[in-house]
Amino acid sequence: MKLLTKGLNDYMLPCMWKQTFNIDCMGCGMQRSIALILDGDFVAAFYMYPAIYSLIAMFSYLLLHLKFQFKNGHRIIFGLFLLNISIIVVSFIFKTFLTN
Repeated sequence: MKLLTKGLNDYMLPCMWKQTFNIDCMGCGMQRSIALILDGDFVAAFYMYPAIYSLIAMFSYLLLHLKFQFKNGHRIIFGLFLLNISIIVVSFIFKTFLTN
């Protein structure tokens, strides 16, 4: 690991869903994906959590919309929200049922 995220793994939260049911939840991999982005490994971050870049885009647009009040910003945010939910659900189904 690189210097920026050297000790970050020591502070990652455990997934209670995975500990209880022994399967990944829909958010499993997000923390590690952010750590990979901070390390500069962008492709591995996508494979770890496919919705990471669309989530970053959505939250970035949300912050801009809060600052500048875009005319149809609420519709774009809702569309990005639906896109993220779709990516998260499809990748969860693929990871859970189709890769074993």
